Amino acid sequence: MRFALVIVTIAVLGPVGCVSTMPSPTTPARAQRQLPIQARWQIQYSGDLLLDLDVDVFNLDLFETSAETIAALHRREIFVMCYFSAGSREDWRPDAMLFPPEVLGKELAEWPGERWLDIRHIEALKPIMQARLDLAVSKGCDGVDPDNVDGYKNDTGFLLTAEDQLSYNIFLAEAAHERGLLIGLKNDLEQITDLLPYFDWIINEECFSYAECELLLPFVKAGKPVFVIEYELDPSAFCAQALQMNLNALRKHRELDAYRTDCHAWLPESR
Repeated sequence: MRFALVIVTIAVLGPVGCVSTMPSPTTPARAQRQLPIQARWQIQYSGDLLLDLDVDVFNLDLFETSAETIAALHRREIFVMCYFSAGSREDWRPDAMLFPPEVLGKELAEWPGERWLDIRHIEALKPIMQARLDLAVSKGCDGVDPDNVDGYKNDTGFLLTAEDQLSYNIFLAEAAHERGLLIGLKNDLEQITDLLPYFDWIINEECFSYAECELLLPFVKAGKPVFVIEYELDPSAFCAQALQMNLNALRKHRELDAYRTDCHAWLPESR
């Protein structure tokens, strides 16, 4: 599944409870920023962008979001994450023709035009992903949200192993940090322990629906934010628990349009 996450770095973060994001072993000094562990956030990839929100973090599409939009969010001290898929080739992206045929696997279920990548061909994929990270830098993104980084758990058409996935995900984290970008881990719950030192936050889809939110707590304990999206559950079914667990949870439509219910703004009388 996909998110376009634009995280805009905040020069001075106001909310109480901000903690320093623990850098990975390769994070350069200029990327050692602050990210609020409790953050109001928005993620939007479709429809007219609704930017006039009282949030700390915005998650937007790397290719479809302009540098001007990101700069406008920065002026409001919003931390911007930029989304792209690192584990699949989307045939509508401007660099789609750069992926060699041998790295293209099966189509992702319910996502026409998107095919899994053979991440074992890491040398062939490196220049493409590095160029995407360079684009994130040029647009002013504060961090990146690479999606589909759990191919080894899916029917990709390739015999990917957990070690293949770890090597690829660590490459992404190190390449982002080398450019002064922060980076989030998308899903990939089973490798959290190994990847926690390399990633600055985690984004998860539907952990309450699948009763697996406890697996995200190592990030919380390390002082790193956890962002959760629920598509089916009513906020009354998960917001109270999300707040208790220190998770930044939203109720969103699957098309990731402007609609959102933020658990941080969930009123006690609605519980």
